[in-house]
Amino acid sequence: MKFGSAKGFPAALLVAGAVSLVFLFSGRPAQATPPVLSAPAPAASGSPAPGSPGASGGFFGGSIGRRATFFGDLFGIRTALSKHGITLNASETSEELGNVGGGVRQGFVYDGLTQMALQMDTSRAFGLYGGTFNLSALQIHGHSLSAENLNSLQTASGIEGDQASRVWELWYQQLLNRENTLDVKIGQQSLDQEFIVNQNSGLFVNTMFGWPMLPSADLPGGGPAYPLSALGVRLRARPTPAITLLAGVFNGNPANTTVGDSQKVNPSGLSFPLNGGVLAIGELQYQYPVLGGITYADRPEPLARTIKVGFAYDSENFPDLAYDNEGRPLASPTTTGIPKLHQGNYFAYATIDQLLAQDQNDRYKTLNGFARVMGTPLGSQNLIAFGMNAGLTLHEPIHRRRDDTLGIGMGFTKVGSGAAESDAFTGQYAGSFYPVRNSEAYAELTYQYQFKPWMALQPDFQYVFNPGAGLLDPTMPNRRIGNEPVIGLRTIVQL
Repeated sequence: MKFGSAKGFPAALLVAGAVSLVFLFSGRPAQATPPVLSAPAPAASGSPAPGSPGASGGFFGGSIGRRATFFGDLFGIRTALSKHGITLNASETSEELGNVGGGVRQGFVYDGLTQMALQMDTSRAFGLYGGTFNLSALQIHGHSLSAENLNSLQTASGIEGDQASRVWELWYQQLLNRENTLDVKIGQQSLDQEFIVNQNSGLFVNTMFGWPMLPSADLPGGGPAYPLSALGVRLRARPTPAITLLAGVFNGNPANTTVGDSQKVNPSGLSFPLNGGVLAIGELQYQYPVLGGITYADRPEPLARTIKVGFAYDSENFPDLAYDNEGRPLASPTTTGIPKLHQGNYFAYATIDQLLAQDQNDRYKTLNGFARVMGTPLGSQNLIAFGMNAGLTLHEPIHRRRDDTLGIGMGFTKVGSGAAESDAFTGQYAGSFYPVRNSEAYAELTYQYQFKPWMALQPDFQYVFNPGAGLLDPTMPNRRIGNEPVIGLRTIVQL
């Protein structure tokens, strides 16, 4: 394949992600962003946009090989809603993943996620310019390979979670000026839809290519990210075409307690807790080149990039991982058992998405790279002190397979000083082998094959090095959990 200068920036994966719902069925830390659930915008005439689920009539809406969704127009429901500025969509993601070596046991498990979405354009619905209402829900089913077989920190699948039917996001967004450069969003929000994530990492199956390891392990309940969310306010401003500023204030805990599994504490997503601390986050985004920027006939077009830097602070109290409130090791027989508390927690991060090359003769064939780093100096109270992800995605890896994507990526995470000290003290006082956790890494190779416009098949391979950062194997005394090769198949069906 011959690559040359960029001919345009390939459309980025939507970070705004799965939006909403009209019908509902009936903590562990938050996981990654699930596959994007796109809701096509209504056409200006009141008819569905070309290629949208309602573009052809009937229950299935035309040839099964050509329509955008499996169920088509749903007896005209989608077309009728579209006339009032409402989009309705749903998808089913199913996986069979298994480890063929290492871990605490070997075998395959099934897990699945149903996403349902409803979004209303208030301008078309009742004449309120610039408003968007959003309601989304999730139905999580099956089992978790990471919890049952792997005991890894960086979990194998971004759709893993406790079995439940829950409301995910419920918010209203309003433009504040006619230039579309300032808007505010209020309500129940999942931060992984806008903050911290890379544009080109959504292809991958591993959890940590979406909502990263550090906040997932360090924030209460894993932070407000899939499959949880939290009440808050987000402001977005575009002072220049190249710069976007995001700032938000949210409830510091997506559950109403720090005790137990946050997903079980708030299983329906309807508790709307407000008794936690405050999670404040800000992000600056820089995009180059900008849409409508100057180009020169005698110069190649620049290769597009997006850079983001951000900072987050949570005002909750965070327990020390190694010492009690009297300064003694928590592993000591004389400990009070009450951890020392630290006021507040924070971390910083940076991401980059870079178009590396584009075929001179085929604009669909692009090579993209991405990377993300994040860290916190507060090692005594945080399980994870540092994390990073990086990868490459190749669109149209096979000639004329324009909707296919090949990806290779990796992740690395380092345990904080408090957790390492706790392990050392545990071994010291127990007088037996107890490994001190340090770091964990993984690599992933994946290929997304667009079988039909409404269905994608995605074989996947992952390999986890030093699972659990060197966790003791509960089935084999005096040894760490062995490295884990993971294979599987994901299917994504737009319903």
